[in-house]
Amino acid sequence: MAADASEAQVLIVGAGSVGSILALELAHHGVPSVVVDRAVNPPQSSDVDYLDSRSMELMRRLRLAATIRAQGVGPENSGGVEWRSQGLDEPPVLVLTVPSLDELRGRYAQVEDGSAPVELPQRVSGVRLATGLRAAVEHHPLIDLRLGWTFTGLRVDGERVVATAIDRGAGAARRTITTRFVAGCDGARSTVRQCLDIPMAELTDPVQHCSVYFRSPDLTRRFTERRPSTVIVGTLTLEARADGSDTWVGHLRVAPGDPVTADPEALLRAGLGRAGLGNRLETAEILDVTQWDDALAVADRYRAGPVFLVGESAHRFYPVGANAATSVGDAVDLGWKLAGVLNGWGGSGLLDSYEAERRPRALMDRELVARGLETRRRVERLAAAGASREFLAGVLRQEIAPDDTGLPEGRAPAVRLDDGTQLFDRLGPQFTLVDLTEDEAGRALVLVARRRGIPMAHLVVTDRAVRTRWDRRLVLVRPDQRIAWRADHAPADWDTVLDRISGHLGPETP
Repeated sequence: MAADASEAQVLIVGAGSVGSILALELAHHGVPSVVVDRAVNPPQSSDVDYLDSRSMELMRRLRLAATIRAQGVGPENSGGVEWRSQGLDEPPVLVLTVPSLDELRGRYAQVEDGSAPVELPQRVSGVRLATGLRAAVEHHPLIDLRLGWTFTGLRVDGERVVATAIDRGAGAARRTITTRFVAGCDGARSTVRQCLDIPMAELTDPVQHCSVYFRSPDLTRRFTERRPSTVIVGTLTLEARADGSDTWVGHLRVAPGDPVTADPEALLRAGLGRAGLGNRLETAEILDVTQWDDALAVADRYRAGPVFLVGESAHRFYPVGANAATSVGDAVDLGWKLAGVLNGWGGSGLLDSYEAERRPRALMDRELVARGLETRRRVERLAAAGASREFLAGVLRQEIAPDDTGLPEGRAPAVRLDDGTQLFDRLGPQFTLVDLTEDEAGRALVLVARRRGIPMAHLVVTDRAVRTRWDRRLVLVRPDQRIAWRADHAPADWDTVLDRISGHLGPETP
């Protein structure tokens, strides 16, 4: 731990999954941070229940993939989504089976063009994920974790930021932290965003919802033969938690005046009653209740000087579980770019590129979420109009896109080498110039980068599989495994390439 939390290079507000990943990404590049969180214990409920292949690839870089899998659903377990138009007593309109990891592994074993993911997706309890990430943060020597510290405000003072917090463990003492950068990872109701007065642009007029986390052995027993991941019945969505327990979450639409906080069990029973289960379940044990709206908001800006918004503080997509990749991508992207500036080789354009890359990604992801929400509403309207089960099933098959890996455009091809290892595992923590030339033409280029202080590994590859599937002989890979530059020959002006990828050519995306 740092000796004095009053000085920090990076202050991270929020020690949830996103804040923890950002701190670990910074540490991956040798940059210390201070992390504050008002909660002393990890959350007892979380919507984050699924990490896609790309998120797991990023976790692999941080050597966390194996730990996450050990806490998640076993590779032999499949899942699925059941759509029902009336109630749980009626046959499903459509059942979509989600293949197990073992099945996916067999499927991708036949893919040899570099598009297959290095890591498969993983269902994992959000509580276990947050707990495991927080433990990794707590034990890392470069991360100073301050629990029970409630962030209260900040002001920019020249090239520094002065932040204030209340330390509950010291009798509500007021603490001051002076830092170079602040990252707001404090969720949808972000205090950091409020301090910056950054508005959220909403896609639609908000409709209020709530999520009730509860334990119900009766509900689990109802799905003994097959336990789907998700059951959609009208306006109610039931999700089985990915922890092997009897824990569920019910997402319900809330009418004005519904007793959300006063009597969440009554609200849950009303939703289950409409699904045909209200009078047949024993008293559910309520674990937590959260309220949200489906306006699908994205912050107008992701940055105000040295202060950044990350994850749900920058975009509110609910339920969060299916969209964790957006937040994970934020944390990794900002982490390596902040590290580049703090380690002395990154220019101001590198930090500008955080918003330039991540905000458009959030806007695109928002459209996909909106499509899913509209599909549900359309099915509800059709069912109310008397559409047959066969007709509804046809609509759903047209509307629901097949599950994909979530791999982004620009990701380097992932190829298994002749010796059975993954090329990705040989990439360096910073930039890597993958050299497929016959005369190792990349060596001189890497030396120029190093003389300029830009950390760059030189990876000479003679492997037949890589040479076959990569379309250029020289490929510069970023710390997040995305391609920054590629060519068949050394460029005439290598310095301009280096200026661009290190953020010294203004606010261009590197």
